[in-house]
Amino acid sequence: MSDHQPPRDQNQNKPTSGYGYGYYPDTTSYYSDQHDDTPQRSLKDYLLIFRERFWYILVVFLLFFSGVLIYTLTRTEIYEARSTVELLRQDARVMQVEAVMPQEIRSQEDFNTQIRILESARIIRGVANRMSEAERNRFMQPYEEPEATGRFVGVEQLLFENRQIVPGRMNLIVDVRFRHPDREIAMMVADYFVEEYISHNLSVSIDESMRAVDDLRVRAEEQRERLQEIQLNRQDYMEESGTVSLNQRTDIALEKLKSLNLREVDLGSSLRMAESRWRLIEAYKEEGRDLTNIRFIADQPQVSELLSDYTRLSITRSRMAERYRERHPRMVELAESIRQTEHELNHAVETAVSKIESEYRNIRDAHEQLVKSVDEQENEILRLSRLAVDFDSISREAEVNEFMYQYLLRRMRETTLSSSIESVSARPLDEASASLRPVTPNIPLNLGLGLLGGLGLGIGVAFVVAFLDDRVKSAFDIESIVGLPLLGILPEVKKLKPEDKVKIAFTGTDRHVVESFRSLQSSLKLSKQSNLAQCIMVTSSLPGEGKSFVSANLGLTYAVNGEKTLLVDCDLRMPSVHKSHKLKNDRGVISYCHDNKEIDEVIHKDVHPNFDILTTGGKAKNPTQTINSVAFENMIAELRKRYTRIIIDTPPLAAVSDALIIMQHADGSLFTLKFNKVRRSAAKHNVRRLLSSDTPVFGAVLNHLNISVGGYYYAQYYDKSYRDYYYVREGNKAKKKDDKPVGKT
Repeated sequence: MSDHQPPRDQNQNKPTSGYGYGYYPDTTSYYSDQHDDTPQRSLKDYLLIFRERFWYILVVFLLFFSGVLIYTLTRTEIYEARSTVELLRQDARVMQVEAVMPQEIRSQEDFNTQIRILESARIIRGVANRMSEAERNRFMQPYEEPEATGRFVGVEQLLFENRQIVPGRMNLIVDVRFRHPDREIAMMVADYFVEEYISHNLSVSIDESMRAVDDLRVRAEEQRERLQEIQLNRQDYMEESGTVSLNQRTDIALEKLKSLNLREVDLGSSLRMAESRWRLIEAYKEEGRDLTNIRFIADQPQVSELLSDYTRLSITRSRMAERYRERHPRMVELAESIRQTEHELNHAVETAVSKIESEYRNIRDAHEQLVKSVDEQENEILRLSRLAVDFDSISREAEVNEFMYQYLLRRMRETTLSSSIESVSARPLDEASASLRPVTPNIPLNLGLGLLGGLGLGIGVAFVVAFLDDRVKSAFDIESIVGLPLLGILPEVKKLKPEDKVKIAFTGTDRHVVESFRSLQSSLKLSKQSNLAQCIMVTSSLPGEGKSFVSANLGLTYAVNGEKTLLVDCDLRMPSVHKSHKLKNDRGVISYCHDNKEIDEVIHKDVHPNFDILTTGGKAKNPTQTINSVAFENMIAELRKRYTRIIIDTPPLAAVSDALIIMQHADGSLFTLKFNKVRRSAAKHNVRRLLSSDTPVFGAVLNHLNISVGGYYYAQYYDKSYRDYYYVREGNKAKKKDDKPVGKT
């Protein structure tokens, strides 16, 4: 059997892999390669949601449409009258004088302002006042009964609720519309709105003009007195400060300041350079470094010459030291020459440093003196500027007040003239006309809105129901929300006993199911990691999701393909494998771990060809202690030596944590989900618990798919046409192509 075993890590007792915890790279890479797009809801998915919840949509649609129909048939008939008014871009004037409140329309804001005036409460009150007593009674007659509106209302409120101002597009024409059960009243009120608007603008213009004339007269007198006072002040200032030649003196001072600034800039540049050189020399002195390393000192003629002599003598001494000792006359003479040269070099360096220091201090003193001169000149300019500012201020004030005084006089004359001339800013264009048919209720429109609204509301209810339905149904739920790749889909098996369901993969009772398990096995083979997995654990979120059904038939699928397979029942609390396979549960996992039985004594061998079963051997008093024991670990290690594939059936994750303990002995796990049973949040939580382990999770298996319901979501997997691959029809009966058991072919 060793030829079938995958390579293993001796320390970890798991397939060799370089991946971290919760990782299933080969499976996900397969899905990403074969299906480029991340699972997303498409238009087809939404159509399937509508199809599944068709009755919700139909009931909501009928209720809404019936309500709209009843409302439409019981409404009072309302007529609409329309009158038009033209807004003039400029007021109609006899003389070209400026108005106090110009009502010209120069922009969109001006146009919108006139619309707001038409909609204002003041216009509504004016229209109400224009009605005679008879007209008012006729206007209120349809609303006298409380049943008509359900409330008591006044004239102004009705005018507000039923009038509509509609501005024209790309023009200055405005429609004034009014709705009323009486056609003639509707036309009358529409005309009243236009007349009141024109009258309002005219009265506002005249009133404002008269108030403006009185105000201008008072302001002109005040401005005249102010102007006289300013002119006297300007004359006094000119006599006291002698400002006749102020501009010339300011120009001379500015030229001198400009010259000083140019000198200060040049001298400042020289100062920065000299200061930089002196700071560098000081830094070298503080650090005790050789000043000859500074380039501008080394470039001094005397220093440069002495450095060359010193270097030449040092090289000569190095060469002679190879032939003579230190006390040799030539070596002594050469050493004396070097000391003399070094002394002269130090003296030359000190001379250069003193020269640089003196140059720096001279430049600094000159710069400080120049800065003082600049400051003095700037102060002089500021003094002259202050005098000029005061003089210019007085002069400008006199000019401004002179202009204001002349303007007020001219404006007062124009306003007096314009107040006596009526200017019109708008004019009626068409008298009111009413529709021959009532505008409300609009039966076709209401029915259309009822149709669309009912359909939209029904679709919304369907969406809400779908949103509240948190159960796992679609591949989108599994791959995007739960977070696992979908490896296989198993259809619902009907009309079979439990003992027959667990061996479908061997007997071939349902070819559809057999092909589904073969597809699951193929998906596992596509991933290198799952293909090499020897020990596979199968678990689920809740009891009854079919993990035992998946474990047994997946093991049989491997067995049918010639692999020695063992099914291990590790549900030590509620064992079920022995019942479905009609085996005695007198020996098994508990016997091996606690009774020291041999492994061959506890295995039910040859249940099917290449397929053995290891039951629990009863119910454990302390299952956690059993699966955490060294004996259990040794049992798994011993089984690995005997079988190519080991399928472990474990308890559900939501109930107990046994599966998480067993998972550390497996090479990977499969997560079983029953269609339309487990909630997405619960499945996601349990998958997160699985992924927290170092053992990879290969993917999810969707079980118990009801074709009549699940076909909405998995039409790409199951269709009536697919039956042609499993059945051939003879008359009205379906006959299987091959009645032989799959395991015996």
